[in-house]
Amino acid sequence: MKNSELKQLKSKSKEELYKLLLDSSKKLQDLKFNLAAGKVKNVRSVRVLKKDIARILTLLNEMKEIN
Repeated sequence: MKNSELKQLKSKSKEELYKLLLDSSKKLQDLKFNLAAGKVKNVRSVRVLKKDIARILTLLNEMKEIN
């Protein structure tokens, strides 16, 4: 994730982050299923998506601590 993408994530509201988290989780589930079926060429995309989910969760936890 680039620095500009991280800044965009930080500027989003809590609701937007939750929606993004749900979308990313669904995408990860589909990607894992397709990986097991042998349909995915880029296996690194699973790792990248997991890290993106972790970043979103970190931002949500930081927001929770502030409030």
